[in-house]
Amino acid sequence: MDFLLRDYLPIIIFLFIAIGLGLVLMLSAMVIAYRKPDPEKVSIYECGFNAFDDARMKFDVRFYLVAILFIIFDLEIAFLFPWAVAFGEISMTAFWSMMVFLAVLTVGFAYEWKKGALEWE
Repeated sequence: MDFLLRDYLPIIIFLFIAIGLGLVLMLSAMVIAYRKPDPEKVSIYECGFNAFDDARMKFDVRFYLVAILFIIFDLEIAFLFPWAVAFGEISMTAFWSMMVFLAVLTVGFAYEWKKGALEWE
């Protein structure tokens, strides 16, 4: 039991500090916050434009293109960071497989750029 307590005590202390700090910050924001709502603050705002008419209206395709671009580059970083951390110990196969991965992403980026997905009109 002493062995488990010695190993997990720092984690438990860290969790209590994180929970306590989170509660202190939330409660202090509730106490100190300036509350004076006006019509602009309480208006419904979603997806970059004011709500009107039917809730089932079609969205502009540019919203989806931006989301796809974000996912592509977010995944690139998620795969690239561990590869870069272990760069000294990887084989040539791992190096060239990452180069192929980056080439595919670069071709996709060039295609999106050529189609004008990065330009907002």
